[in-house]
Amino acid sequence: MGRRVVVVDDESLTRMNFVEFLEDQGYEVVGQACNGIEAVKICDETLPDVVLMDIEMPKMNGLDAAEQIIANKSVKGGIIFLSAYSNKVHIKRASRLGAGGYLVKPLDEKSLIPTIECVIAKGRENIGLSEEINRLEVTLEDRKVIERAKGLLMEKNNISEAIAYKTLREISMKRRVSLREIADILVSANDG
Repeated sequence: MGRRVVVVDDESLTRMNFVEFLEDQGYEVVGQACNGIEAVKICDETLPDVVLMDIEMPKMNGLDAAEQIIANKSVKGGIIFLSAYSNKVHIKRASRLGAGGYLVKPLDEKSLIPTIECVIAKGRENIGLSEEINRLEVTLEDRKVIERAKGLLMEKNNISEAIAYKTLREISMKRRVSLREIADILVSANDG
């Protein structure tokens, strides 16, 4: 995961200042938007690591836009909300959305970089966890099919679980295919 950022603020001067500052710090600003509707579109197109999102904007506010961006899975790391107000309702909603941060303007630019870096690190961690979950789901599905095939062999041949598993492994090695493939064949033959 890189350092790709989308900046969303309806005040063009504020947006330009953020862009200049971020680029000076080595970030790649992959998009800019002045309202939530543009933000959703840009994030869908660029899939940034981080979105700096103003809350109060015309057409669609930052919280509504963030909800769509998150639903679309259009940000890798997270969204850092920016607001001129420390509004408890906004903070609560931002928290429910899983905000990477909530910074009150005017910003101390020194606090922005650590917040961005934390969001990027959390995004990397979340991507790693998602990949691990996917791997475990595949492993679980493999185990289910293998257990079913083992059960079929045990029932059909009146053998122990250990012998059924050994038989599946031997067939797998002899045919040079995965244990899952052998299990799929046995289960399919039984169901068919």
